[in-house]
Amino acid sequence: MPLNTQTPPVLTTAGAPPAGVPAPGRPLLLQPAPSPVRASAIRLAALIRHNATLLLREPGPLLSRLIMPLVLITLMRPLYLQALAKYGHQAGTTQVVTGMLVMFSLLALSIVGTTILSERSWHTWDRLRATSATSTELFVGKVIPAFGVLLAQQGVVLTFGALAFGLDVTTPGLLAVAVACWGLAVLGIGAALGAIVRSQSELAVCYDIGGVALTALAGGLVPLTELPGWARAIAPASPGYWALSALRSAIDDHPATMLRACGVLLAIAVGAGALACWRIGRGWARSRLL
Repeated sequence: MPLNTQTPPVLTTAGAPPAGVPAPGRPLLLQPAPSPVRASAIRLAALIRHNATLLLREPGPLLSRLIMPLVLITLMRPLYLQALAKYGHQAGTTQVVTGMLVMFSLLALSIVGTTILSERSWHTWDRLRATSATSTELFVGKVIPAFGVLLAQQGVVLTFGALAFGLDVTTPGLLAVAVACWGLAVLGIGAALGAIVRSQSELAVCYDIGGVALTALAGGLVPLTELPGWARAIAPASPGYWALSALRSAIDDHPATMLRACGVLLAIAVGAGALACWRIGRGWARSRLL
């Protein structure tokens, strides 16, 4: 006796088709696909939300980069006031606030670089690259939460300097532009490091040694005029040099100098960001360190 291989129709108790199945003779309505711009915005929102959650779940590095500059500013300001008294009553405060801001911004490369390097360590980048998100979307989704961290860090340091020690900012709008440009430069450098280095230890060497060395070379710890001649000659090679120039020019209301320094910082941000995007899109060779 042959078996009946036909699947019997699924009906409800009232004889109507079940939920989700269109009634006979009624066309099935399909949702239109979102536009490319909307689809990109949806992917970006998901990536930003995911990466912001990862940052907030590990607040230790963020808190250290926020608290330590405030402690050092408080302890070292009397020394700078005495050493730089001949340059004016605000010279010492400006030196210590902007110097610590630049140094701890460079040390915050650890936060930016880790956001990318951690995905590589977990071997989840291949999964992300297999989705419909482009390399640019992956890059932007990673760096926007980190950019918010950098802006918060610089805002806290400058606000502390103004409220606690009377840092006089003539034009806050210029200072906001300088802060944004420096934040973008740090963001690009950190993303490039996270895309290039092979391990957390290599990243630590870059931001520990590089952060302090570039700040000192830029005149953040000791005034540039007091550095040796060879150091003054190569100081413009440090991104911190242009950050200090932009920040101090904004505080002293020298827009022309500030805009020139901001132009250099933006060029650094674009170059480093392009390198990070290229490396992300290209993928990474298998490494025993990861």
